[in-house]
Amino acid sequence: MRATTPAEDFVRGIWKENPVLVQLLGLCPALAVTNTVANSIAMGLATFFVLVGSSLLVSTFKKVIPHEVRISAYILIIATFVTIADLVLAAVVPLIHKELGAFIALIVVNCMILGRQEAFASKRPIGRALLDAVGTGVGFMIAMLMMGTFREVLGNGSILGVPLFGDNFEPWVIFILPPGGFLTLGFILLAFGWWQERKSDTARIRQWPHGVATPSREEAA
Repeated sequence: MRATTPAEDFVRGIWKENPVLVQLLGLCPALAVTNTVANSIAMGLATFFVLVGSSLLVSTFKKVIPHEVRISAYILIIATFVTIADLVLAAVVPLIHKELGAFIALIVVNCMILGRQEAFASKRPIGRALLDAVGTGVGFMIAMLMMGTFREVLGNGSILGVPLFGDNFEPWVIFILPPGGFLTLGFILLAFGWWQERKSDTARIRQWPHGVATPSREEAA
């Protein structure tokens, strides 16, 4: 495996290997609770807290945890932070906690979190593990916020409960229903795929000797 820099560890999870938009991991909460921006923010912060906290402990005690029981140990560590997040949400934002329901507890089995512990935190120093966890957590929150904003604006005509379009707006209710999560994710993935295809086409034109694109300064030199 190619050695990476600390900056690459951080940025990778935000864009190049975004857990939701690229790797398609953690889709259960992304599809289920992103019907409002508030729910998306709460779930994103809870997942971020669990990911960073568990990565810190796994990287700290990686030499102490026996290899044979490492997965069980990781799940126990993750479950500890999930319990803390669950109790904090119940105390601070009880209404949102009630709306999120069982999906908070299901963070324990989020393959995105367990995968980062097994693939990265258990093999890297604490600092690098934290950078990876923060980058992945930020990428997850960005994806959740994108989906939550899209669904609430179209499904309720509001954002964070504030009306945007007046009384004459007819909400597209399907976007706050379960099928709306799949539609929203499909639209976002379609837009990302189109952008990446356009970017790759532009790169091929620039590399072609007789391309119509204007060469860069380095190519001109």
